Amino acid sequence: MQTFLEPRAMQAWADATRARGERIALVPTMGALHEGHVALITEARRRAKRVVVSIFVNPIQFDRPDDFARYPRTLEEDSTRCAAAGVDVVFAPGPGAMYPEGFRTAVEVAGLTEPLCGKTRPGHFRGVTTVVTKLLHAVRPHLAVFGEKDWQQLAVIRRMTADLDFGIEIVGVPTVREADGLALSSRNRRLGPTEREAARCLPQALAAAAALVAAGEAGAGAVLARVEAEIAAEPRARLEYAALCDPDTLEDVTDVKAPALLALAVWVGGVRLIDNRLLVPGGTEP
Repeated sequence: MQTFLEPRAMQAWADATRARGERIALVPTMGALHEGHVALITEARRRAKRVVVSIFVNPIQFDRPDDFARYPRTLEEDSTRCAAAGVDVVFAPGPGAMYPEGFRTAVEVAGLTEPLCGKTRPGHFRGVTTVVTKLLHAVRPHLAVFGEKDWQQLAVIRRMTADLDFGIEIVGVPTVREADGLALSSRNRRLGPTEREAARCLPQALAAAAALVAAGEAGAGAVLARVEAEIAAEPRARLEYAALCDPDTLEDVTDVKAPALLALAVWVGGVRLIDNRLLVPGGTEP
């Protein structure tokens, strides 16, 4: 396994690999890798000859400096995990390599970035789309693999790459969960034992809503009220938002007559967690 720290070195490898006719898959990450990331790597390996994992804690997508400072950084451990998973290249640039002095450019997607996390994290998605653009230009992949836990991010990246004619396939992989249903996330490392127990309210709220819709409830108000009650029952959790929306456009829905996305952001202690689930009315297929 090779490691590159500079975009130009990464591009040189990508150009030589493409010249040999080998497909490249990119798995963009911010490190602190877990089994969810391994699932992305496995899917990438299934679809391409060469797999690149980028590890970069992107400063411009954080809306709070303390959150950026506390984000786990475990590059040595991550590199070991990547090697074991059969990764060909780790691309681990520093902030100076990605945003050199004089950097003034940003990439922004309208519409899809405004609801859900866009309401409470100003500038977040502009940071995401800018860094993903730079990563795609550095790695020059044929496809890039993202997790569906960050559903809005996946929708935004798909829109961006389609609108700007990147010619890159964007692949989504289902969320990997712990035995109790909690979605795997690098932020879970920051949960203490009592907070980890409290975090179970997220999958429990999603499951309760799914059962309600499957039983015939179609009103968004009733479904969201059930979600809010589930989160409120956990004193260590605070709901930031719960929304029912169209899975493609992310526009709010008032009636669950077709599969709808239930998206959550919940604070557990000082850690912000997100999750989602497709709610399927009884008798229909997702």
